[in-house]
Amino acid sequence: MIQRIRRKFIRIALIILSVTMLTLAVVINLANWINVSGEMQETLLALMENGSSRPAAGVVRPGRTRRVQNTLDESRYFLARLSPRGGVLITDSSRISGSSAEELKEMIVRALESGRETGRVGNYLYLIRNSDESGPGMAVFLDVETRLDGLHRLLLLSAVACVGGIGIAWLLVELFSGKAIQPLIRNAVQQKQFITDAGHELKTPLTVISANMDALELKTEPSEWIDSTREQISQMRSLVNDMIYLSRMDEDGAEQIRETVDLSALVREETESFQAMAEFTGKTLETEAEEGLCVRGDPGALRKLVSQLCDNAMKYAPEEDAIRIALKKTGRSVRLSEENSLTAPLSDEALSHLFDRFYRPDASRSRESGGYGIGLSMVRAVSEKHGGRAWAERTAEGRIRFVCELPLSREA
Repeated sequence: MIQRIRRKFIRIALIILSVTMLTLAVVINLANWINVSGEMQETLLALMENGSSRPAAGVVRPGRTRRVQNTLDESRYFLARLSPRGGVLITDSSRISGSSAEELKEMIVRALESGRETGRVGNYLYLIRNSDESGPGMAVFLDVETRLDGLHRLLLLSAVACVGGIGIAWLLVELFSGKAIQPLIRNAVQQKQFITDAGHELKTPLTVISANMDALELKTEPSEWIDSTREQISQMRSLVNDMIYLSRMDEDGAEQIRETVDLSALVREETESFQAMAEFTGKTLETEAEEGLCVRGDPGALRKLVSQLCDNAMKYAPEEDAIRIALKKTGRSVRLSEENSLTAPLSDEALSHLFDRFYRPDASRSRESGGYGIGLSMVRAVSEKHGGRAWAERTAEGRIRFVCELPLSREA
């Protein structure tokens, strides 16, 4: 249980950190892209209106004229005029080196063929003003390769930083999570020790009380008070044994018997012992188990798991109800389920807590049936100790189904 809590703590911490780092990376890259994109558009507009001259007022946002001029001084670009008849005349290519006039005209033609006023051709961002009656058109091409490289580098660095940060955080959380939950571990150990010690201490007075009842019955006539006391002693002894057993199952380092168990045969044997009880209480017990399904584990613990599921159904299923026990293979697992009707509606909140220790959705009904809210806790503890899991769910017919899923043995 402690290791499960520790893994959950690590998982939650990493999820929170991952979401935070990814959000920051997205915000930083998005803000950088918006800033660079706006700067490139302002540069194109300044070139369109003024050529390589200083940007005029009103072309760029207030306070950014100097910045745009500095960008122009550092940028590679070329300008061209477009005649109404489709002619292209490059008017300024002094900032471009390594490209011939034919290559520049080919880029202009590709931009015109796209039919868009602005866009990208290779590493050049362009802006086109088509010719009209007032005069020839104009095309401005700005080399944005350096800016795109900067965007890509920032994206790559932020991705590496996120992955590296998450990895380092996982390592640190893994190393120090033990110290963080040390008080919880200490309290859990003390709690389990108290339950074990108290259970053993309670056995002695229960034995003495039982012996006194036997002696009292020899000296007096049989009495309903003596029978009632014996019944309470039996229930108390059963509760003490279950608490001690559950405490041992929660111990992470407890040794477990590991042998191949024919779960199909075990389920049929255990459910057969409840047939008489089912008939006595007016219920029917139906068992459907596939042949040859084996698991690795403790036969005694697995038998207790099946017994607790059957006992829970006997206590809480309504009269004349059909209780169904099913065992089948699902992939690489074995799924054992018990299904019965409900005597009263069960909320989703109660459904999620049915396997909690000492949880009883209806305390008065549990007292009438003799339940202490510990049986399903043992079912979950045994399932998890065998590498499986247990849960409760509603069926389409409104019945309740308790499911235990255990790893299938390789020898099956």
